Amino acid sequence: MELKPNVPEGPLAEKWDKHRFSSKLVNPANRRKHKIIVVGTGLAGASASATLAEQGYEVSTFCIQDSPRRAHSIAAQGGINAAKNYQNDGDSVQRLFYDTIKGGDFRSREANVYRLAQVSNNIIDQCVAQGVPFAREYGGTLANRSFGGAQVSRTFYARGQTGQQLLLGAYSALSRQIKAGNVSIHSRQEMMELVLVDGKARGIVTRNVITGKLETHAADAIILATGGYGNAYFLSTNAMASNVTAAWRAHKKGAGFANPCFVQIHPTCIPVHGSFQSKLTLMSESLRNDGRVWVPATPGDTRKPASIPEEERDYYLESKYPSFGNLVPRDVASRNAKEQCDAGKGVGTTNLAVYLDFADAIHRDGKETILKKYGNLFQMYEKITDSNPLYEPMMIYPAVHYTMGGLWVDYNLMTTIPGLFAIGECNFSDHGANRLGASALMQGLADGYFIIGTSIANYIGSTSLEEVSGDEPAFSDATCGVKDRIKALLNSSEGGPEGKLSVDEIHKELGLLLWDYCGMARNQEGLEKALSLLPQIQEKFWSRVYIPGTGDELNQSLERAGRLADFLEFAEIMILDALDREESCGCHLREESQTDENEAKRDDANFSHVAVWEYQGKGARPHLHREKLTFENVTPSQRSYK
Repeated sequence: MELKPNVPEGPLAEKWDKHRFSSKLVNPANRRKHKIIVVGTGLAGASASATLAEQGYEVSTFCIQDSPRRAHSIAAQGGINAAKNYQNDGDSVQRLFYDTIKGGDFRSREANVYRLAQVSNNIIDQCVAQGVPFAREYGGTLANRSFGGAQVSRTFYARGQTGQQLLLGAYSALSRQIKAGNVSIHSRQEMMELVLVDGKARGIVTRNVITGKLETHAADAIILATGGYGNAYFLSTNAMASNVTAAWRAHKKGAGFANPCFVQIHPTCIPVHGSFQSKLTLMSESLRNDGRVWVPATPGDTRKPASIPEEERDYYLESKYPSFGNLVPRDVASRNAKEQCDAGKGVGTTNLAVYLDFADAIHRDGKETILKKYGNLFQMYEKITDSNPLYEPMMIYPAVHYTMGGLWVDYNLMTTIPGLFAIGECNFSDHGANRLGASALMQGLADGYFIIGTSIANYIGSTSLEEVSGDEPAFSDATCGVKDRIKALLNSSEGGPEGKLSVDEIHKELGLLLWDYCGMARNQEGLEKALSLLPQIQEKFWSRVYIPGTGDELNQSLERAGRLADFLEFAEIMILDALDREESCGCHLREESQTDENEAKRDDANFSHVAVWEYQGKGARPHLHREKLTFENVTPSQRSYK
């Protein structure tokens, strides 16, 4: 495997424009001759499908749900960043670039991040033209609010429903192309395998989750927009169907997987309330604009929050980080919440929570103003917890939310497999070791609306592509491999359920292993223990899992089992990557690497690189490659938000 980032030469601010000019083009008459497959219909996938179809390509789009509107992007609540500087408070493309590089703990490529900041403004114009109902000021201009990791207001929002509204905008653009016949939409289809012909990505094998039928689809290029792998932890804020399968299939075919240990822990989630819980619920980071985070000053204080006087409260973020206060980045807020709970100051029945209090904001601005900003979030919290944040503080605790790691891609968003592209959360490219709030929506739409079109044209215009059909041996071989895999998954179910375990029971065991040893805080001893315990869980899965039904029908247990099988394999490179990275970085505290104040301590001399893992075959240890990161426009420094 050879890593070629293909970053253009020249000044940072000119790279993207020069790259677009030097990239190959495909003329409009020829575009209709080329087929593109897009897997995933979240913000990245829907926007890419609409954009490529608008340009004239023949696009086939695959959706695991019944409708693209159900993609997990809909769950993003707080907003989307752009350097418009509508508040005239000092924002710029350069500042957005710097905040994103710094927020990622200097573990991302300068060129990719600067391009993201550049196209951010185009995203807002595009979405306004689509009718996305962004919040507006009294005079009609678009409103902005601040988010963690920035000292300017650059986040555009639609109450607490920003992801939903942006997805509906992308879906409307996609629907227009479906109606025009330029996009064929394949719903209820799960990608099971990637097909290579002459070393290039030329198709996929999918399973119809309703009928169980396997289908093959051929194209000139494949785009994966399948989201992240947070559900490896079982409990996360991700939708239940979110998985690593498509990316893992690509990895096992030769695509490098970058920084798999970089997982974002979000500080503002509703705490775990029981062992039968299947997922966690995110409360938008935007709440930290007006909510104050605190715990009782005395460990073990079990009084109700209203009974604890002001002088006996510890507003720990405000006192520890006076410049940023409650708007420190997610990794800093998460680690500090864990630190307070570990010190015995946690609240709630489990003592694994801190308060997020809106009393001061309500007193200052009034209930009506606060409800205009966060009303739907308050309603959701009350529905889940039976507590009204207007009168009682929310209780929050960190949870797995987003993954910065993903398939390695070059500047063109192409993986190490020619013709296979990865966009949105599926790739590793823009967020380094920690994603700033409101940057996920920015990256997904930047990749889909404004970058992938140039990349696809450059690839097709510079590559000899012979016609390929789904009848070729590579497709039939891939289909047979999928059938064998399904058969293997069902093998242990013969003889009935007695003495067997459900998929979820084994998944919970894997999730607890990862959370305990490869979560917010890590150390060598724990990671080595996790590596030694993982094979036992894998063996338990393949010998004792019980999956009722067959593969030729609607079988959600089989779907979950297939995804868990991939998580069980993928967990190994997560742990290996965390073990190799002997530094604290971004979301993760390596306990052996801390400052005197217990803050994360990077090791730029030894770890200023992207860790890229290459699959070596079943049972073989994966091979680690490193893409060295060079910084010509910023100087990596110890992050401080004080």
